[in-house]
Amino acid sequence: MQLSFHPAMQHFERVSGKTQCLLQRSLLGYVGKILEASLLGSKGGDGQRQLGERQAASLAPPGQKGLQIIKPPPHPHLPGRRRRGDRDAHSCSSHGKHAKTLWYDRPRYVFMEFCVEDSTDVKVDLDDYKVVFSCKNADGIEMYNEITFYDRVNSKDSQNKRSSRSITLFVRKWKDKVAWPRLTKEDIKPAWLSVDFDNWRDWQGDEEVEAAMVEQYAELMQSVTKKGAPPAMDDLDFTTRVVSCCPTELLTETGGKKKILQGYHVILEDTILFPEGGGQPDDRGFINDIPVLRVTRQGPGALHFIQTPLEPGNEVHLVLDWDRRFDHMQQHSGQHLITALADLMFGFKTTSWELGRQRSTIELDTPSMTADQLAALEERVNEKIRARVPVVVRELAVGDPEVEMVRSRGLPDDHTGPVRIVSIEGIDANMCCGTHVSNLCDLQVIKLLGVEKGKKNKTNLVFLAGNRVLKSLERSHATEKALTSLLKNGPEEHVEAVKRLQNSLKQLQKSNLTLLRDFAVLTAQSFKSNGPREPLFVLHRKDGDSEFMNIIANEIGTEETLLFLSVGNEKAAGLFLLAGPPETVEKLGPRVAELLEGKGAGKRGRYQGKASRMSQRTEVEALLRGFIDEQRTEQ
Repeated sequence: MQLSFHPAMQHFERVSGKTQCLLQRSLLGYVGKILEASLLGSKGGDGQRQLGERQAASLAPPGQKGLQIIKPPPHPHLPGRRRRGDRDAHSCSSHGKHAKTLWYDRPRYVFMEFCVEDSTDVKVDLDDYKVVFSCKNADGIEMYNEITFYDRVNSKDSQNKRSSRSITLFVRKWKDKVAWPRLTKEDIKPAWLSVDFDNWRDWQGDEEVEAAMVEQYAELMQSVTKKGAPPAMDDLDFTTRVVSCCPTELLTETGGKKKILQGYHVILEDTILFPEGGGQPDDRGFINDIPVLRVTRQGPGALHFIQTPLEPGNEVHLVLDWDRRFDHMQQHSGQHLITALADLMFGFKTTSWELGRQRSTIELDTPSMTADQLAALEERVNEKIRARVPVVVRELAVGDPEVEMVRSRGLPDDHTGPVRIVSIEGIDANMCCGTHVSNLCDLQVIKLLGVEKGKKNKTNLVFLAGNRVLKSLERSHATEKALTSLLKNGPEEHVEAVKRLQNSLKQLQKSNLTLLRDFAVLTAQSFKSNGPREPLFVLHRKDGDSEFMNIIANEIGTEETLLFLSVGNEKAAGLFLLAGPPETVEKLGPRVAELLEGKGAGKRGRYQGKASRMSQRTEVEALLRGFIDEQRTEQ
């Protein structure tokens, strides 16, 4: 969701001193809660059950009901404030070779995340006043960022960590517990620099004064014209406005081939499309019938990649790809259920998981899992689905005792604000921000495909949930029908029939190899017995391999004869061998490979390789005969 500033709240800047700072933090806290409430929730398979509860009303300050998303005011201490002449916050003109950078403030440290996937040649040059960051991205493009800090830092008590997606820098402040209103010394906002609102926390101030400021904050809210309610996660379409549209590129990969698409990053006032993050893939959909090919998070908002530009300020219509969304909901809720029961039944903890395109994988903290354990887990999982167990999404305060009872990796010591809990009634309670079904019956069925060896002392459990199980069954049934037709027997006999075919094939291949070897020897003997030996021997066969060609070369001998042998389809690719006197082969080998549009290598009088155009064999033969004629003339 993208928020812009409302002119009705310009008088907010007249609040001064400590009141300003406290009011700023209250505003950030409540807007953050409202943003989260507007994006979270879930929907059942029949489209009638509500996916999650709308949280906005419950997040209102005391005395306020039905609080809606509003546009917050500019404030001299709010991150991202612009002054006259500053660069527009959504301009893409400086994105070129700069790495997208997120930052947030803490009592003792300032955190910076340089977002570069699969980075190489990473260099971080840090002193007490400035950092220079450089690296290469996955495409080899050099990235460079230079930041002069808002205040002095202790470069000796700072560190960085690197992951496949980013490089995070922890910079120790020279003065602890002094808030930084911005990262840079100059009050500007480059297009590549954004506040990481997901990690921005309220960590400073007197609680009593701050509580009193909440009331003044609420009074300011009453004087503002409110916009319509934000979208819920069960909305399949939604109308909003374009905030910005900037040219950009998207790296895609299809069938192992990478391709760069030219397009635009569009930011909208609100969105119903879930951005990629937290282990869950992004949504797909349409903006005014234009396909959205990728949705990524940028601070509290989302970037929508499309290939047709849109005019900022225009109203647009969003449509969600519900099939993709519901598939992700089924897999994600299925993972929660499997994880909870694997822990309850066997004590196997989940250390990570992946929602893949075809199948999903849960990494369990156990070196092995037996077939009996797998079968028992699958049976229990599907029992819970048939029991129609509700899935509930709630928000709890950090200090709520119930938070300590839920499954999670823990919260930072300075975490503030509500905690989102996804609960499977009577089974599991887990901190999560993803999309989920509202009842386990919407999962339909779960199939555990098996286990695979994972990292050290880990086991990967592979599973399908919901519609993926039905699609897998459909593919398997189609394969079974095809095999029945080809093998001329029933499904229960397929395995034995294939084993018999494999054995027969091995015997035929063995016999064929024996015949080829015999034929190679006979071919060589025939050449040697036909009177005076020719200086050049040329042979091509459709059937054969490298061993066939080398047998002929060994039988004929290469001291006096130059041999050019090839196997394969004459109109396609194949293999070739040039054998003869070492000096001659070394000179002619690369030229032969070039004529055949292939590649090869060799030593000690033999040069062999692959050819992509066997039809050029006549040109190779002409080259070799020409070389032999030149040698005779010189002699």
